[in-house]
Amino acid sequence: MGTVTLGVSIAVPEPYGSLLQERRAGFGDPAAHGIPTHVTLLPPTSVEEARLPAVRAHLAEVAAACRAFPMRLSGTGTFRPLSPVVFVQVVEGAAACSWLQKRVRDASGPLERELLFPYHPHVTVAHGIAEEAMDVAYEELADFEASWTVGSFALYEQGADGVWRKLSEYEFGAGRPAPSVPAQGSPVDEPATSRG
Repeated sequence: MGTVTLGVSIAVPEPYGSLLQERRAGFGDPAAHGIPTHVTLLPPTSVEEARLPAVRAHLAEVAAACRAFPMRLSGTGTFRPLSPVVFVQVVEGAAACSWLQKRVRDASGPLERELLFPYHPHVTVAHGIAEEAMDVAYEELADFEASWTVGSFALYEQGADGVWRKLSEYEFGAGRPAPSVPAQGSPVDEPATSRG
């Protein structure tokens, strides 16, 4: 069957998601329109396609054990010089994101993996572009603010075209409805295959 590249993330809702995606494109980041605006819980991870049912079951269990929590973004930060990234900071909800990502990557589940860097929840707005353009992103979004209630996370697959497409959404709580987060208006939300 082969492997698939998966990621797990919390979507940044509208109108903030599209706004940050457009700003990212405007800074010259060629990956902007292939990546929905998000807070990563599991970075790109190669998984045997046959393990997808186990991945879905695991993520459903993780989501069922979580409750909705407030998320607030404010201002910018950077990982430079270690990594060429400018991001919007998560100033509320970081502890809940850290708790979630640990459970997503738990050694007892199908998505166990080590991270290259210590986990730091954030929303990337520029990656791997010219230093001057990253400086612009850092300065122009310094006053950015957004807040919402997080009630779910999603599983994404990266296609051969480099675009990330949502496969499934996992609402928090055992059977309790999650607060609705409007989907980001983009083709990246279309299922990659009939697996979705």
